[in-house]
Parts: sequence; C-alpha cells; structure tokens
Amino acid sequence: IQAVVSTQSTGSCCTSVNEVICHGIPDKRPLQDGDILNIDITVFKDGFHGDLNETFLVGNVDEKGRKLVDASYDCLQRAIATVKPGAKYRDVGNVIQKYINTQGFSVVRSYCGHGINQLFHTAPSVPHYSKNKAVGIMKVGHCFTIEPMINEGGWGDTLWPDDWTAVTTDGKRSSQFEQTLLVTETGCEILTGRREKEGQPYFRD
Repeated sequence: IQAVVSTQSTGSCCTSVNEVICHGIPDKRPLQDGDILNIDITVFKDGFHGDLNETFLVGNVDEKGRKLVDASYDCLQRAIATVKPGAKYRDVGNVIQKYINTQGFSVVRSYCGHGINQLFHTAPSVPHYSKNKAVGIMKVGHCFTIEPMINEGGWGDTLWPDDWTAVTTDGKRSSQFEQTLLVTETGCEILTGRREKEGQPYFRD
C-alpha cells in the first residue's frame, strides 16, 4: 500500500496535537501526558484512495478532553447512521451540529468531508455544520468521507506560518474522527473501519 504524502509535509501521515485541528506535520516535539493526538492516514491501493483518521488519548487526559474526544466520535457515528440512498448531503451537518450543541462544543466550518475514489478529493462536499448549502443526494455506489472536526471552544480556525497546519483561533483543543463510506442498497459500508472489536475506536479499548 502506497501512502499519499502532502506536498507541504515530509511525512506519510498528519499528526495533530491538542489545538491543531488538522494537517499537523510530524515533528520532534515529544508527546506529553494529557495530550490528545489525531493521526490522519491516506492510502492509495489498486488505483483507489482511502482516507481515515482517529484521535488518541496520551496518558491521563482531563475530563473535558475525554468528553471532547467522546463527542467527536459519537457525532461521526450519528452521521454515519443517516447515510443511505436518497439522503441529502446537506443533512449530515444538521445531525452533527445538533448533537455537538448539546455537548457544549463547536463544529469547524472551514473543512468538510469529500468524495473519494480514483481521485483523492472530488464531489460531493459534505459540510459538518447545520444550514449548509451542500448539493446532491446520496445514491448507491457513492463513496465519500465524513470527518467532523470538533473544537473545545469556538469554531474558528487559522493557519500556522507553514500555510498548512490548521489550529483553533482560541488555542483550545480540537478532536476528529473520519471514515470512508460507500453507499449501499440498505445504508452504507464503512470501508476504513477497524476490523477488530466491532470497529470500536482505540481510545475506548
């Protein structure tokens, strides 16, 4: 399996720690007790792309950090449960936003899920916030990602001077989970799901 590497990054994956929302470039900073760490991997196999990420707990993470990671995983699961033929892409964001509002967190608006197949990023766009203007209806055979980025504070984001690493504007933490999905006759298949423990995320092991 060939890893897909960003032209801005010298690594084979993105590692986003604490206030880094996404696209973190691995560096020499040692992980510290209490960090939350997102690892985002893309692969290219037999002419097709796959995309997934997961947030991990490093040592003893405080209660609010654990709640943030829980909420970011749970909102993805709620969104995946709505995927089926005839569903509107814009409704994915309504499901995510409604749940995250009850948890006291916010949804990043600058980045969205995307179509994926022989092209890495393609239509449709799948925003994760409510009242978005995404177009399109899910059909059997559609393949796309859902990857909500959930912030501990406000939803705003900015870039570091590398013009690649996205971080929260208020310095508070962000958590994310992502899966690549294939729409089937009865719902969807999670193409990138963990094969052990019925797909349970590692932070719940």
